[in-house]
Amino acid sequence: MHLILRHLAHFFIALGGWGLLTLGTLDSSFLFFPLGNDLLIVLLTTQHHQLMPYYAAMATLGSVLGCFITDVASRKAGEAGLKGRVSGRRLAYVQKQVEQRGAVMLAVASLMPPPFPFTVFVMAAAALKYPRVRLLGIIAAARLTRFLLEGWLAIHYGRHLIRMSQSTGFESIVLTLVVICIGGSVWSIVSWARRSRSGRGGA
Repeated sequence: MHLILRHLAHFFIALGGWGLLTLGTLDSSFLFFPLGNDLLIVLLTTQHHQLMPYYAAMATLGSVLGCFITDVASRKAGEAGLKGRVSGRRLAYVQKQVEQRGAVMLAVASLMPPPFPFTVFVMAAAALKYPRVRLLGIIAAARLTRFLLEGWLAIHYGRHLIRMSQSTGFESIVLTLVVICIGGSVWSIVSWARRSRSGRGGA
């Protein structure tokens, strides 16, 4: 498994900015790659300091594209589409936060790392018909800030972070994250497919 992880990491590193765009799009739509883009931007920036703004921009673009996909699907499904995906208590909390302080919560959700439920807030905002341009604009500004900060940290502390990432403990953490990613992605795809079939059946 570790060998597979290394090959996968080398693959996305070789893609450079396009790898960041791909991971960002997947993670912000209906797949699940917690910290994938954050780790990748650190690795890439450590190797090429001068490309940090480009890497941050590509990671941001990927995240915005993924959120656009989520927005379109969630806006079409409406509030009913959230009920099969989010527990009732969490859904009520998220809806209340979006209704009362939508811009602030979207910005905070975009800045926070996992396990903060970023995608859930995007889905809820879209289902509640929060203006799409404003939603994507807030996400773009917050995510760009996050990735620029991570790039800055990579320039100043990247070598130390890479040495830490080569430890056995860190590899175990990454392996655990990969297992979570696979499980979360499978669940997301299956639940979305079930809701789609249910929607067609009820039409």
